[in-house]
Amino acid sequence: MLDAYDFKGDVWLCHSFDGKCFDFTAFGPAIDTFKEIEAFLSANPTEIVTLILEDYVRTPNALTKVFTDAGLMKYWFPVKSMPQNGQDWPLVSDMIAKNQRLVVFTSAKYKENSEGIAYQWNYMVENQYGDGGLQSGNCTARGESPPLNDMTKSLVLRSDGGGTFQAVDTMNGELLCGSRDVRACLPISP
Repeated sequence: MLDAYDFKGDVWLCHSFDGKCFDFTAFGPAIDTFKEIEAFLSANPTEIVTLILEDYVRTPNALTKVFTDAGLMKYWFPVKSMPQNGQDWPLVSDMIAKNQRLVVFTSAKYKENSEGIAYQWNYMVENQYGDGGLQSGNCTARGESPPLNDMTKSLVLRSDGGGTFQAVDTMNGELLCGSRDVRACLPISP
């Protein structure tokens, strides 16, 4: 998850407020991080990277230009291949075989048509992050997210503080043995 902004005549990564980047909130030019991602994908041909961009870049095509300049378009997973209406994602082996190993989502809806970057809420739901999402017995959707029971979305982004690994453990536990923790599914050693 990266926050991208127009800043100093370029696209920068920044964690800021009011849709503006400031010197004291700026991380650095996005091209630097994107080149690191390209180096990682180049060195690891069986890995897949997913980026979810909180996108404040308003300069037309500036974000796509940075991806292109960083050499990432050769790994791009195209919007036309995104699952629709809750369909399954392609197999990891198929994504690797086609070299479509960079999956990018944006918070800017119009960029799906104008730049070919997938609008995140067309494909995922997310629970409320922080204390607002910590209500016993209740899991509320983030304000921008479709309802959590929207079966037309193929991805679920959990924001309860446990991160990806806890989410996978919870889902696998529920699928394998009806527990919220996959470790409960392991056989007990004598």
